[in-house]
Amino acid sequence: MSSYSTPSRRRFIGGAAALAAAPMFVPQSAFGANDKVQFGCIGLNSMGNADMKHFLRNKEARVVAVCDIDSNVLTKRQGEVNKHYNDTACTAYKDFREVMSRPDIDAVLIGTPDHWHGIIAMTAIKAGKDVYCEKPITHTFAEGLALYQEANARKTIWQTGSWQRSQLNFRLGAELVRNGVIGKLKHVEVGLPTGKKDPPAPDFKDPPSNIDYDFWIGPSKMAPYDPNRLHWSWRWWLNIGGGQLMDWIGHHNDIAHWGMDQDYGGPVEAQATGFEFHEDTRVWDAPINYEVKCRYASGATTSISNKHPMGTKWIGEDGWVYVNRGGRFQASNPDWTKNDFLKTLNTRLYESRNHWDNFVEGVKTRKPCVTTTEISHRSIVPGHLGMVSQTLGGRKLNFDPAKQQIVGDDEAQKLLMTFNPRGSWKL
Repeated sequence: MSSYSTPSRRRFIGGAAALAAAPMFVPQSAFGANDKVQFGCIGLNSMGNADMKHFLRNKEARVVAVCDIDSNVLTKRQGEVNKHYNDTACTAYKDFREVMSRPDIDAVLIGTPDHWHGIIAMTAIKAGKDVYCEKPITHTFAEGLALYQEANARKTIWQTGSWQRSQLNFRLGAELVRNGVIGKLKHVEVGLPTGKKDPPAPDFKDPPSNIDYDFWIGPSKMAPYDPNRLHWSWRWWLNIGGGQLMDWIGHHNDIAHWGMDQDYGGPVEAQATGFEFHEDTRVWDAPINYEVKCRYASGATTSISNKHPMGTKWIGEDGWVYVNRGGRFQASNPDWTKNDFLKTLNTRLYESRNHWDNFVEGVKTRKPCVTTTEISHRSIVPGHLGMVSQTLGGRKLNFDPAKQQIVGDDEAQKLLMTFNPRGSWKL
């Protein structure tokens, strides 16, 4: 049976040296016509596993390393990769830093829970790796701000798993709005899922032997192990995830920003309202119902809430456009969604037909991907602002998107920039 490796002091020092000596970015000439992008895949139980399968199918990519703190998951994924390639070349690791120390790895996939995204991604960027990371890009605002600035400086090729930008209906909807078809934009409804109801009773106990729970908690606050807060269900525990608000804002609000031409902007005002929580928050403490109201410099407003139908609906002076998963693409004027009309649009947005292939192509050509670090960070800023507003009793916050800071409220700004990783972990 396969086993994972653990870092010795000598190997860790060697890995640290490799990080320090790593190039700032991979030059375009590094890849020949027949070279494959070599991947290290980190966090592989759910979305990470789904993403890895996409890279396994790409003939321009090769998965050479897998990493997970659950030895059962790790052994299974290593076996699946080796079976796919019909060899035994894939190496398994428990510590992501060993993946980063390998000079033969060009790119990493990060499919861990939210609280690990920032630290692992920053380690990868500083090691000269390109990054595909699941959304939301980071658990905290401060991490996202630091991450996109570092990625921009080092010219890192980055793709966030906000794959809706690589779907035709979402792009066409955003193009209609950007071309002014609905007239001046007045309001956007961003519909996200309702939070998880009926939390389980606490089941605190020792973690199973296959899980390194201390490493899994990592930079977050230590708390008792409960199987109902592991794997998929970590999303409903704010110590690790962000509830449905932060889990989905990187999808539908990302599309809202695309149509609003706010990829490098953001709201000037944000306020939380209608947040409702479980009475018993010992296991899950993320909001069930929620709304974040925002205003932009143009005067357009947004409402990000579970009270709206899932998807994105832009409302203008002359009509509306609505998009959602399953190819949903509707408009107040049905003619706007027809090919003959769509062909007449002048403004065209970035066209990506496959989110994972777009990343591999970006690594090889050095062309930025459809969801860069900065775009991905700014698309979830309204969620971060909403959580700060809620913490402060629903206080209305004024925000400067250019300076990326709350204006005139030191208490709120301090909360927004809070990131206190546990132990020796740091960004």
